[in-house]
Amino acid sequence: MAETIRQPSAARQYEVSEKDLPLHCPVESMTLWNSHPRVYLPIGDTGRAKCPYCGTEYILKNGS
Repeated sequence: MAETIRQPSAARQYEVSEKDLPLHCPVESMTLWNSHPRVYLPIGDTGRAKCPYCGTEYILKNGS
């Protein structure tokens, strides 16, 4: 089944799991041609991270 490609920062908040680490914005499933440069986000300590470029917030799901 084909993976859904998301528009960058279409939502202001995304849940991510351990398999998404190391976390970066934009994530793999987002189109890159109209996005900001990739930036790695430290999410391990607090379970939350906010992109300094676009303001998208990422939340680490427990147990994933």
